[in-house]
Parts: sequence; structure tokens; C-alpha cells
Amino acid sequence: MASTQRVMSRHVEWEIEKVRLDRTMPRNAVRRLLTDHAEYGGWELSRLRRYRDGTRDVWLRRKVIKMVPTL
Repeated sequence: MASTQRVMSRHVEWEIEKVRLDRTMPRNAVRRLLTDHAEYGGWELSRLRRYRDGTRDVWLRRKVIKMVPTL
């Protein structure tokens, strides 16, 4: 259902998650799912595509924060 990958663009590394949503999922449930991803996971909506059969592909992204060890 979801796949994750990392992409580099303009010196910023993004983590991309693609989610496919079923056409039977109500609009409020989709909104709640995306809101939870944004609020608790730090994701933002990158792209949403809706197909004629009602399924949706959603691309979410978030910046990858690299930790530098301190001495």
C-alpha cells in the first residue's frame, strides 16, 4: 500500500512516501489519514492524483534531517 524512497533536490534530501487509496475510502477518512501523517509524522502533501475509477495516488514528503555526532 505504501512505499518509501529518498530523493535529493537542490541540496535537500527528501523522503518520499507513495500511498494508494481505494475508491471506497470516504473523503473524510482520506482527510483524516493525511492530517495524521502531517501532524504526527511530519509529512507534507507533495502530489495527489485521482484516477477515473476513483482510486487515488498520494505522494507525501518530508525533509531528512541528518544528525551530526557531537564530541
